[in-house]
Amino acid sequence: MRIPRFPPRRARLPLRRPGRRTVLRAAVLLCVLALLPAGWTRLAADDRLRSTDDVPRTDVAVVFGAGLWDGEPSPYLAHRLDAAAQLYEAGRVRVVLVTGDNSREEYDEPDAMRTYLVRHGVPDDRIVSDYAGFDTWDSCVRAKRIFGVDRAVLVSQGFHIRRAVALCRAAGVTSWGIGVAEPRDGAYYYGGVREILASTKAALDAVARPDPHFLGAREPGVSDALAAVGSGR
Repeated sequence: MRIPRFPPRRARLPLRRPGRRTVLRAAVLLCVLALLPAGWTRLAADDRLRSTDDVPRTDVAVVFGAGLWDGEPSPYLAHRLDAAAQLYEAGRVRVVLVTGDNSREEYDEPDAMRTYLVRHGVPDDRIVSDYAGFDTWDSCVRAKRIFGVDRAVLVSQGFHIRRAVALCRAAGVTSWGIGVAEPRDGAYYYGGVREILASTKAALDAVARPDPHFLGAREPGVSDALAAVGSGR
């Protein structure tokens, strides 16, 4: 009796799952798109970063708000203001524009920043306050359109300064940035992660160029302060 022979079984190939591959490609694309704005801020600012010792002499320094603790500048904001005071003392800048949030009566970043600078040796009449610097784009646009600033040294932390320089350049302000060094603590790394998200809004602002939340009339504070410097007062 002949035993029938059966053909050998072929290994069954796994079923293709085009859906999984599509999801993977979409995820990679989203990651690339998310990182593009951060790449733009880096390219726009890397050749514009300086230290307090080698930054070009410029009429105006712009210090961005960074929060208050019980009415006093937060540690990060105090470090920015320290750097601005050093710039003034060294003769690198002649006027300091402090820009921050005063959207409610009980919260006044610019006045707290002014008080701190005066305590650290910057004359009161060399300080100009922008009370409607609600975010970085608003501060840059208002520096240009409201206060007439064409060139400035920007002061912030290292994780924020590239975005600040990129946005101020997009707003028409020729800028150099000083990134204040900070310990690599939890707050610092949180700021770095936040910048990846914030850079997307920054890129949109640079393209769309929206008006600030509050524009208002032109203010002579910076030109008056510079005139006072020139007259020796």
